Amino acid sequence: QVQLVESGGGLVQTGGSLRLSCVVSGRTFSDYAMGWFRQAPGQEREVVAAISKTGGNTYYADSVKGRFTISRENAKNTMYLQMASLKPADTAVYYCAANARSALGKYDYWGQGTQVTVSS
Repeated sequence: QVQLVESGGGLVQTGGSLRLSCVVSGRTFSDYAMGWFRQAPGQEREVVAAISKTGGNTYYADSVKGRFTISRENAKNTMYLQMASLKPADTAVYYCAANARSALGKYDYWGQGTQVTVSS
């Protein structure tokens, strides 16, 4: 079983930055493609960014391109999401997820989420 734990959320002003972390345990981290998703109140969950098993390929939602950076450190079993130029529209619960297939595939394992709130 794969366990995922997010951290790093919080309250930040418009234009600010945050870095989210996701620590994975239970299985070999490098066997999994990883992704960040978010869900705002009353909205469906959406993909924010994804990264391949080696970190060689990354993908971003259009809404965050140029502002967010996804990365991973396989030696530390950790994935990151560096968020800059934050906007109130980025307010959501952010989830990390893992799947053993590909970054653009269906995700099987999920963390509990971390709240990001951007004040105007």
